[in-house]
Amino acid sequence: MTKIFDNILPRNKDKLLKLLGAHNFTFKKDTSLQSFVKEGNIIGIITKGYVQIIRTDHNGNRTIIEELMEEDIFGSFISSLKNKEYNIITKEDTEIIFIDYEQIINCLDPTKNYYIEFTKNLLEIFATKINEKNERIEILTKKTIRNKLLEYFSIIFKKHNSKYIYIPSSFTDLADYLAIDRSAMSRELKNLKDEGLIEIKGKRITLLYNDNWF
Repeated sequence: MTKIFDNILPRNKDKLLKLLGAHNFTFKKDTSLQSFVKEGNIIGIITKGYVQIIRTDHNGNRTIIEELMEEDIFGSFISSLKNKEYNIITKEDTEIIFIDYEQIINCLDPTKNYYIEFTKNLLEIFATKINEKNERIEILTKKTIRNKLLEYFSIIFKKHNSKYIYIPSSFTDLADYLAIDRSAMSRELKNLKDEGLIEIKGKRITLLYNDNWF
């Protein structure tokens, strides 16, 4: 998967960030970042930590929209963060580089090789994010909890070519990501386990599939 600083030497990375007027910030766990992205077109690059983009509707129902790790990016214009129902929360101590998107498209010296690599990486990451949103739609359009789980497992299996599914945070967060009830999901996971389709150990799920599953 493409990372934002791929093919950019460390010394050129510093030059790039200076060219783009980037700012570094450190945040404690459970900090809302909404104030940083509600104005303008801001891109955030996570250099350390773990962040969730969460939607809470008017009834208080919580859905995890994105989970973002080190070297992931987010932005007010690519993650619907200007919607009042959305918030972005650090789930552990986190370091983020913020860049104004206007600085990227109006770069003072666009001929620099490291700038060209940066914009190329950025476009590839945007394409990946579009694909991930389409994957999410595939999950959410499934009618049953079982089919939502199996679609999620299928996507992770194809992405990592591994029968091991690691839950990044908690099963409660997984339920929120799949937009399903936590208790109902637990029952379905138990059914899948009892049927010999999966094994569960801690936050690791092992897929016991045959070739025609995926």
